[in-house]
Amino acid sequence: MSGHNKWSKIKRQKEKTDAQKSKIFGKMVRLITVEAKKAGGNVNSPGLKSAIEKARAMNVPNENIERAVKKFSEGGEMDSVVYESYGPGGCAMVIEVLTDNHNKTTQEIKLILSKHGHTLAGMGSASWAFVHKPGEGWIPTTTIPISPEDGEKLGKLVDELGESDDVQEVFTNAE
Repeated sequence: MSGHNKWSKIKRQKEKTDAQKSKIFGKMVRLITVEAKKAGGNVNSPGLKSAIEKARAMNVPNENIERAVKKFSEGGEMDSVVYESYGPGGCAMVIEVLTDNHNKTTQEIKLILSKHGHTLAGMGSASWAFVHKPGEGWIPTTTIPISPEDGEKLGKLVDELGESDDVQEVFTNAE
């Protein structure tokens, strides 16, 4: 009777929740690092302040937040990049990424998209269907109805993109 041990069950559940927390913490730390770079390390700037508040709302430890702000002052370079693509059913997708290695991240995004039968689109080819509002993200100006099968495929694609450490958010104009 393998797997009947109570500790084994607790250990597996803890591993799962710890992995989820780690992904969230990593994304929040990257966001803080980029905002610290924009603010020049000034903790009182509105962008950095809101990023810190968002991280605290996600229960990121203060030590991690302080390290992220210090990382900027030590020369850590994190850049915000936007990738565009078309997903299942022809819906436009905008993928926001924070990365310190553009080549690695681009290849990772391309690999995930190619697994699902899609490719990266050129700059402006999908973003025309959105309006970018700071603090809110990319809001679709036009929506495209997609079939339930395409909706499932899109959900799987967005989930797999979201599992990437560098991807912050994925926006789509599907209904």
